[in-house]
Amino acid sequence: MPIDPVLAPLLDMIGGLPHMNPPFDVAALRLADEQPMPVFRAEVAEVRDLTLDTAAGPIPARLYHPAPGTELPLLFFLHGGGWVFGTIETHDPLCRALASAAEVAVLSLDYPRAPEHRHPVALDAMHAALVAAAAQADALGIDPARIAVGGDSAGGNLSAALCLKLRDEGGPAVAHQLLFYPVIDNDFTRASYVENGAGYFLSSAMMQWFWAQYLGDAGGEPGPLAAPIRAASLAGLPSATVITAEYDPLRDEGNAYAERLAAEGVAVTHSQTPGVIHGFASMLGMLPQADVAVGTAAKGLRHAFGLMEAAA
Repeated sequence: MPIDPVLAPLLDMIGGLPHMNPPFDVAALRLADEQPMPVFRAEVAEVRDLTLDTAAGPIPARLYHPAPGTELPLLFFLHGGGWVFGTIETHDPLCRALASAAEVAVLSLDYPRAPEHRHPVALDAMHAALVAAAAQADALGIDPARIAVGGDSAGGNLSAALCLKLRDEGGPAVAHQLLFYPVIDNDFTRASYVENGAGYFLSSAMMQWFWAQYLGDAGGEPGPLAAPIRAASLAGLPSATVITAEYDPLRDEGNAYAERLAAEGVAVTHSQTPGVIHGFASMLGMLPQADVAVGTAAKGLRHAFGLMEAAA
């Protein structure tokens, strides 16, 4: 379907921003984090910043808890931003929405970013952070037996990779993975990269630059902990909710990952949202499709945690 008309002026504005066009600059992208979109922020009973003491060092985090004093399942959330930018604060509205809609606790993490910290530093740090969070379940008000991991874009990449790492190397059991338009591969020949490679916010040029920042001079093809679709097997991974966008360079790799998970016996809910761009789920109060995506995510989380459906 045609792109949603609400997005047209936004795309025009984005196209004129210097930091969204080559040559890309780390500092400029991070400076833009300080001017987030004016989107809806749901009320959550408890929102507090904390630091997790982990085997990888201290990790900043923010806890969203809809029912303080009770034990809730946890969504361990990793933000997007091409592994280079994005923060707890930029994803505060989305985390609030997920905590409110699913009625679960959400722990949002600030992981070490590239290019200062290249693969696998962020992944290893998030593995250590999840171990630490599960060990501090009482203090966080969470059920360590009901944990999901999730994130958007690069955060979706880290979430999918974390599930692989936990399956193969051990750690807290994860019940579900929530992937919003995840980075799953670095194959720039896919049809969605050709069709949506320019003019739709996230560009092919930007993604190629992000991968260079993340992998650095490692050389060769990325392994499965960088590009999860390259894993020899996806069997035994947690159930998944995968949400992709029609006008997104990452559309086809996200779709392919959902299809492969299902083919290898993983329970998957997959939703490709028509007429929208990468990042649309964060456009709360601007795009109705964002609320629908959050609802889909919440339903997947609640089903995985064995909860009854939230009231409409």
